[in-house]
Amino acid sequence: MSLTSNQKKFLRQRAHHLKPVVIVGQHGLGENILAEVDIALAHHELIKVRVNAADREERQQLIEQISEHSQAEQVQLIGHVAVFYRPADEPKIQLPR
Repeated sequence: MSLTSNQKKFLRQRAHHLKPVVIVGQHGLGENILAEVDIALAHHELIKVRVNAADREERQQLIEQISEHSQAEQVQLIGHVAVFYRPADEPKIQLPR
């Protein structure tokens, strides 16, 4: 799934007020964290994930792993917080064209 710049802008606006629902801590990315991301995406479609990694390269790798495993599109990355979007079976968010 590929989002247009207009769709990403729309999702960034919707995600602005959200709080991170999943936090990746010092123990890294385990199966339980990936399961929580899947559950949150299935329920909310648009989530924030906080990645507490020491350096930028490690943080980027963890975010890519989350995106690949959950089959979600990364919408935004600011500091340690990434925004992911994955449409549900019955979408709640109507994306602009």
